[in-house]
Amino acid sequence: MQSVATKQITKTRNAHWRDYLELTKPRVVALLLLTAVVGMCLATEQLVSLSVLVPALTGIGLMSAAAAAVNHLVDRHIDAKMARTLRRPLPQGNLSPAKVITFATTIGVIGFVTLYAWVNPLTAWLTFASMVGYAFIYTMFLKRATPQNIVIGGLAGAAPPLLGWTSVTNEISAFPILLVMIIFTWTPPHFWALAVHRAKDYARAEIPMLPVTHGIEFTKTCIFLYTILLGVVCLMPFLIGMTGMIYLVGVTALNAIFLAYAWKLKYAPNKKTAFNMFAFSIWHLMLLFVILLVDHYV
Repeated sequence: MQSVATKQITKTRNAHWRDYLELTKPRVVALLLLTAVVGMCLATEQLVSLSVLVPALTGIGLMSAAAAAVNHLVDRHIDAKMARTLRRPLPQGNLSPAKVITFATTIGVIGFVTLYAWVNPLTAWLTFASMVGYAFIYTMFLKRATPQNIVIGGLAGAAPPLLGWTSVTNEISAFPILLVMIIFTWTPPHFWALAVHRAKDYARAEIPMLPVTHGIEFTKTCIFLYTILLGVVCLMPFLIGMTGMIYLVGVTALNAIFLAYAWKLKYAPNKKTAFNMFAFSIWHLMLLFVILLVDHYV
């Protein structure tokens, strides 16, 4: 009996630790940190100093994780109505709202202090603004107020390349803003593809996502048009001399595949097309920023 009890306690502790980890949306934060690293690297011809890299990634990561935890907290009642999010820690009752608030506040403050003290105040305040934009303006208001929620709110999630740039330079310039615009333009076709796949869930939760308010076919048209716009925006780094041929070839291939998904979703979809496009969109952004990095150093 002692052995069984010990095993049960261990299992509970592991699950508890995983609950907190899930609050931070680690895969999303990892992608954000990748774009931040690329922003840092593009800001200098040299390798980024570890004295900047480590505290910058720590601070940006912690504040992004805090925003994600607030998102879990605010959306807990919505998450309980959706199959995709039903098993999150709050709908399952694994964590209380008070614990989530304490956790989010703690890591958010640590992240801000880290950026302010060991990176620079500009990056700290820009990251704070991004956190407020996502956790409060988007999650608390825009998500429930307008079908353009993800378009407007997407700007907060697009900030990490700029944050990486300012971590190194302590100033804002046109180059990182262009990287922000790439993510900003990428966000609607990325998220709307998921919304098409999960339209019934969003309708059940009474969230005014575009497929719910304007219909799936209209949303598919918007996805297609935004994907074309994304292709144009993605060419801008090459056209202004920010990148070279490696980037041009790589991004052209990625955009062609993305556009092919958007075309198929609009004109010849099957049950898996929307989700497959959503899944590829994550690879699209990740590989695009890896190609930016390779182009910069090669």
